[in-house]
Amino acid sequence: MDFDVAPLLTPYPCPSADPAPGVVVLPGGGYTHLAEHEGKPVAEWLNSLGYAAFVLQYPVGPDDFHPLPLNTARAALRHLRANAAHHRIDPRRLGVLGFSAGGHLAAHVATAVETSRDARPDFAVLVYPASSWGSIDRFGPGSPRRDSLLGPEPTRAQRDAVSIELIATEDTPPVLAIHAADDFVIPVRHSLLLTETLARLRVPVELHVLPHGGHGFGLGEGDPEVHRWTVLCADWLRRYA
Repeated sequence: MDFDVAPLLTPYPCPSADPAPGVVVLPGGGYTHLAEHEGKPVAEWLNSLGYAAFVLQYPVGPDDFHPLPLNTARAALRHLRANAAHHRIDPRRLGVLGFSAGGHLAAHVATAVETSRDARPDFAVLVYPASSWGSIDRFGPGSPRRDSLLGPEPTRAQRDAVSIELIATEDTPPVLAIHAADDFVIPVRHSLLLTETLARLRVPVELHVLPHGGHGFGLGEGDPEVHRWTVLCADWLRRYA
């Protein structure tokens, strides 16, 4: 059952009077908090590209386990499509952009088979996503603990059920994945496994592995080599959003 998700959405409208593509921004934070540098600055960058942006304060914390974050993301997409005219967005061009744990949530709402069409994004951008909770047995130091999403002592079946490379289908929308080769918190293998799965399913997918950047770089401002992911993303959005 849906709930009133509007208070959890911070809108950053596109200046254009015409309906614009919309992007729900999902900051990272290991499902324990929300990283501020992956919220407002990202939304304002999307505005500069001509997109309406909405930062979602999805539930995190010691008691907000799966499927509450997933259901919140679904409710946000339904709400925005139902109120597209008010938000001046094109309901057929509504996507998600997530970082780390938010990248997992973005991928989850794009792939979960029980997600209805009105709650599924039209495209997904995943930046250093923690996409695999089952196939990869170990995350790096500082990574999200599995119990932050699944509760204490999750079973292998529970972990597999939220591992994107195991649940994705051919109905997954186009995906762009960005990862750094030297990310030792969420290893690049997460994006490699995901990309391999989506390619096998013939889902339009593009992966860019940056030579450095580590984890949590956000927009990568201050490092031209890392910041260029935003140029790659802008080009991809022009083609798929």
